[in-house]
Formats: sequence, C-alpha cells, structure tokens
Amino acid sequence: MGTDAEQFLRRLARELRPRTDQSVDVLLTRLRQELPELWEHEDLSAMAVTETAGHVTAFLDVLEHGTDASETPTPPEALELARAFARRGLSLSTLLRAYRIGHLALLQQLQAEAPRLTDDAELVNAAAIRLTREGFAYVDRGSEQVVGAYQEERDRRLRRRLALAAEASRRIGSTLDLTRTAEELAEVGTEDFADAVTVDLLESALHEDGPPPHPGTGLPLRRIAQLAVRGTSFAAPTGGVHHFPPRSAPDRALATGTPARHTAEARDGRAAEGADDVFPSVLLLPLQARGTVLGLVRFLRGPGTAPFDDDDLHLAQEITARAAVSIDNARRYTHERLTALTLQRSLLPRHTAEQSAVYVASRYLPSGSRAGVGGDWYDVIPLSGARVALVVGDVVGHGLHAAATMGRLRTAVRAFADIDLAPDELLTHLDDVVIRMQREEGHGLGELSATCLYAVYDPVSRVCSLASAGHVLPIMEHPPGTDGGDPAEPPIGPPLGLGGLPFETAQVTLAEGSLLALYTDGLTQSRTRDVDAGRAALSAVLAEAPEGPEEICDRLLATLAPDRPADDVALLVARTRALDPDHVATLDLPSDPAAVAGARAFTTERLAAWGMEELAFTTELAVSELVTNAIRYGKPPVRLRLILQSTLTVEVSDAGSTAPHLRRARTFDEGGRGLLLVAQLTERWGTRHHREGKVIWAEQALPA
Repeated sequence: MGTDAEQFLRRLARELRPRTDQSVDVLLTRLRQELPELWEHEDLSAMAVTETAGHVTAFLDVLEHGTDASETPTPPEALELARAFARRGLSLSTLLRAYRIGHLALLQQLQAEAPRLTDDAELVNAAAIRLTREGFAYVDRGSEQVVGAYQEERDRRLRRRLALAAEASRRIGSTLDLTRTAEELAEVGTEDFADAVTVDLLESALHEDGPPPHPGTGLPLRRIAQLAVRGTSFAAPTGGVHHFPPRSAPDRALATGTPARHTAEARDGRAAEGADDVFPSVLLLPLQARGTVLGLVRFLRGPGTAPFDDDDLHLAQEITARAAVSIDNARRYTHERLTALTLQRSLLPRHTAEQSAVYVASRYLPSGSRAGVGGDWYDVIPLSGARVALVVGDVVGHGLHAAATMGRLRTAVRAFADIDLAPDELLTHLDDVVIRMQREEGHGLGELSATCLYAVYDPVSRVCSLASAGHVLPIMEHPPGTDGGDPAEPPIGPPLGLGGLPFETAQVTLAEGSLLALYTDGLTQSRTRDVDAGRAALSAVLAEAPEGPEEICDRLLATLAPDRPADDVALLVARTRALDPDHVATLDLPSDPAAVAGARAFTTERLAAWGMEELAFTTELAVSELVTNAIRYGKPPVRLRLILQSTLTVEVSDAGSTAPHLRRARTFDEGGRGLLLVAQLTERWGTRHHREGKVIWAEQALPA
C-alpha cells in the first residue's frame, strides 16, 4: 500500500501542477483573511506572492519525484522574505504563522483533490497519511531555514547597529568646530543607513539668546550640514537660514523634542524640504543636550530603499544623542572662545602710539587647538626722557580666566611703568601682584602663573635694559657693519607667582637700526620643531630682513606659523632709533643756588638754537624750580638735561633719594608753590629713581 500511496501522490502532484497559479491564489486569499497586517507593506506583499508560488512548486516537486522533504532546500524567495521581515523589524512569529497557514492550505487543497482521482478509500487514507508526514517534514525543514535566515539578518543588523554606533562615537566630535561636528554626523548617517541627512540648528542656540521653541512658531534655523549619497537638491543651502512650516512634522518635533518616524507623501516631502527629490521615509530627531533643544536632524530614505523601522529610529536616537552632546560642546566652546578672543583683543593695544625711540609692529595670533584662547599679551609704553618700554608676557592656561588675568597683569605693568621702575624692580612688584591674585582666588602658591619680559630702550644712550620672569629672551639683530654689543644675558628668572627669588637686569648697547623681536613660545615651538630650531629660524628671518617691522612680522608668521598654531602667538618687532645728539643738551651744575641763573641762561640759548623760543618762558620756569629743588633738597652731582623729540623734556638729576611731592601752600608760606607751577604749566611731570639717585622730569608739547 505504501508504494501505491507514493504512486498516487505523484499522480496527484502532476494533476495539480498545471493549476499552480490557482493554488497560489487560494493560498494568498487565505493569508489575506487571517493575516491582514502582512499586506500593509507593498514590498512584502509582492514578495509573499513570489514566495508562495515557490513553496507550491517545491512541495509538488517533493511529491512528484519522491524526494526526502526533510532534505529539500527552502526556496530562495522564502529566505529573502524572512530577511525582509528582519530588516523591517517585524515579528518572527508572524512570519512562522504565515508559513504554517500557507502550507496547511496547500495540504487541504491536495486532500480535496485526492477523491476526484480514485474511489479507493483505503488508498486515499494512506495517501493522506503520507501527505501529512511529508508536509510536516517540509514545514519543519523550511521553518528551520527561515528562522535561520531571519536570525542571521537580525544579527547582521544588530552588528551593523553596534558598528554604526561605535563609528559615530569615534568619528563625531573629533574637533570642537561646530560645523565640522555637524558634517561628521551627516557623513556617519549616510554610510549604510540613510540616503540623505540634514542638520539644522536654531538661530537662538547659535547666538545664546532668543526664546525656547514653541509649537507652530516656525522658528528660524540655520542649515549647518547636509549630505546625500545620491544627487539630491536641497532647497536650503548650507549656511542658509530657513524655517519649517508651522505645525508641520519637523516643526512639531522641534517644539516637543520628541523623535518621530513617518512616511511622507510626495507633496509632504516637497513641502517639508522644498526639494525636487521626494523622501518617502523620514526620521526626525531633535538635537537635545542638557535639557535644551538645539536643532533638528533628519535622516531620509528615497524610493527603492526599505523604509525606516523602529530599530532604525532607536539607532538614530543613539547616534543623535551622542552628536548632540558634541555639538553642544562645540557650540559652548565656540561661544567661550569668541568671548575670550574678544576680551583678549580688547585688552591688547589696538594702535601703538608713534615712538621717537623705535619703529614698532605687533601681531596676535590665537591658537588653533581646542584648548582655547590663551593669556598672551604685548605692550608698548612710552616713558619719560624719550624712552620706551617693550613688554611681552604669557599667562599659563587658556580661556576667559587666562584672558582676564592677562588684562589685570597688563594694567599692573602699565601702572609700574608709569612710576619708572627698573625692569627687575618692576618684575618683583608684578610677582607680588600675582601672589596676591592667587590668595584672592583661593589658589596655592604657583597655581596661578605667568611669564613676562620687560625691556626699556633709551634712544639717547642707545642702551636697552631688560629682565625676564620665566620668559624667553628676545632675539636681537644688529645692522650689517655696525658695532652692537651682545647682552650680558640675564639668567631667566622664575615665572611670576612663585615669590622669594630675585630678578636681574641686563643691559646692552644697540646700534641704530637694530631689530628686537619679543615673542611668546607659541611662535617658535611646535609639534614638529623644537625651541632651538625655532629661534634659529627666527634669527635667520631677522638677519635677512631689510624691511620695516610690519613686513618682518608678516614674514615671521609666514615662516614659523603658516598654519593655525597649537598655542597662541604674541609678537612684537621693534627697530631702534637713535636720538640726534643735537637734540640733547646737558649741563652739569654745582650745588650752589647761584647756579640756577646759569641753568636758565643755558636753557634760553638752547631753545633759541632749536627754534623753540615760544616755550622759553615756561621752560625757564620749570628749569628754575627743578634745579632749585635739586640743589636745596638733593645731593650732588646735579645735572640738567634738555631733550627735544616729539615733546620737549626737562630733566634734573641728583644723587639724592628723596622724591618731591605736590603740596598745598598756605597763604603766608614762602615756598611750596614751585612744583605746583611746574605741574600746571607742563603736560606731564614725574620722578624716576635709579641706583645713583633720582631724576625729576617735566614734558611740554611742541608748538603746532
């Protein structure tokens, strides 16, 4: 009977094969009735038609040829449908149920066809038993392979998801540049995930102002980055400002901060994007960091690509959450950097006053690293007696605190320079200022630190005096064919803020036209060059530079810092000038009140030679009072010096250390008015001390 049943099933299969299409239609009708959700996806329903036909053909082959159903390979269409289910994130149980329903319907068709071919009830019964056994073997074998294909695809998607998440973590936020971070998000998103990605940030988030988003407001956004794997035209250009229509899906996602997945109609796609290309499947992911909505990221898939599923939405949320933190960090860094840079530039001298002692040019170049703006500074300070102070310094650290500290130190240096302190004394007082700042801010000794170089150049004597607090010494270059002394290099003192250690002043006589380059270490030090090589390159540029200081600054930056430097650069280049000896007049005076008349006569004669008779009265008065004070209260030797440069300066020096001061003379006082008269009749006056005594000076503006 077994052989008869097998022969009967072969006949049954041959009879049913011409009507395969009818059998497929019956099975599909049954599936539509019992699993309507399967037909919600057009691509899956089309695959189900092919897959069903493949199963009918394969099972009829098993019956007709008598092959072992448990060894029969599952049709490729069935495996592809299983993979499609996995890609869509659909339930495996739904797939297996459809599998069982389809095979049951096919068995029922075969069993219904058997009585039409024979009236032998025993043969029909034996064939039914064998048919059921073969059917279960086929279903078991097919289910095993379908489940394997489904799990394999799920595992592949999981690995891809983990790999994409890891890649996003590695690549997004590699810099603190806002635009580059958004571009990295778009690049990662279009690699085996989306056909296009757009990144928009709220204008209010970019400018740290403006109200938070509200539903239906159509807030303005700036397109930071966009990328498509295929040629796609976007309505909003990169860098352009646009807005989504109020109450549109993107606008709602922005307002609520809720991720969304939707399939857009063609008209909706155009309305939302304004592009010619339509994206049927869209993920809308608000960029949220620290409880604030910063903007919106859209992942888009075009026709012919599987729509996004819930797993895709979760993956996109994970990527976007990582990117949002990086974008917020970049945004905050950019804002702080701009604030620090604005503060830094506002504290640096915008225009250096014209000096008779030096031709000077300066540059400040902020770093290109993520550390932020540093505390580098420079200054040019006019001093009495036609002298000038050149300053360069560097506060350790970066950011707003370093810039603010730099401003406080620069102000302190100017205050100390105004009382004409020697370089070593000035740095000692500045060291005290830093130590006091440390205490005020609760820092330990040395936690707040800075370096500073202070140099004073006198165009009359051509002597440059300098001292360093932890700062690199300047590069000096003398003109060819001139005699210029090399400085008895002072030991570079400790950085400011340590206290207790002395600073030393060195002096060097410079030939007229000598070059001095004061700089911070960001100019000479880099990842590819050590400090010595940098100083050698700097010296080479100065040695070959006949140009003025402005051109020299440009050449130095082009040679030593062609790209954005790793650290800030402050650069000050000065070419020295020598005051014409005919513009300096000196007279040694005896310590005798009768010498005052001779000092006045000397002054009158010299002013006449200079063509400055208009200043004779006030200058004689100033000379008379200053010389009288020096003879009466100071110590010999007493010397009068007149300097004609951009101003007319009267200097009286003596060996005493007692400094004069203004006081209010009472009605019947016989003295006390001389210095007050000098202060009223001249533009500036002051006292500077040196190791041999002091100098009292007064300046007047030259006639127009």
